[in-house]
Amino acid sequence: MNYKQWIEDHPAIWEFIKFNVLSNISTVTRIVCSTAGAALFVNVLGLTTPFRFLIFNYTSDGSNGIGGFITFLIAEVLAQVVNYFVQMKWVFKSEHGYGESAWKYAVLAVFIVVVNLMLPGYVTNFCQDAFGAGPALASNIASVVNTLLAVVVSFPILKFWIAE
Repeated sequence: MNYKQWIEDHPAIWEFIKFNVLSNISTVTRIVCSTAGAALFVNVLGLTTPFRFLIFNYTSDGSNGIGGFITFLIAEVLAQVVNYFVQMKWVFKSEHGYGESAWKYAVLAVFIVVVNLMLPGYVTNFCQDAFGAGPALASNIASVVNTLLAVVVSFPILKFWIAE
């Protein structure tokens, strides 16, 4: 069986594969922005004051305080913007206009961004306290957890609600 025939025989699996592979474009965006943001906000500007507000907890040394929060906020917003265009046009090939789908994606993105802003502080603290992980490893684990959660939540919502 050749490649094209396999895709025709398994369109749902192929769509999920494309979703995951092309999601890496937003993951790369997130990593680049996180690296640049940490360099600017934490290393250069020294914005490491512990930060806690409502559900957001950036109070441990490894969470990088307010600089870590700002970094995750910028990285997540930019990653979600990139992901919207990639998923709608390349994966789901949605013909909906931006007015029909953008607001729905914005709802999903806000949920993902809030979770992705909230979760790293807790995951980082847990990794450091429970496993003795260093700040860099704990931060990377938090990024992996965020990415996996985003896939589990966003694929069905994109497929069945936003791109329909």
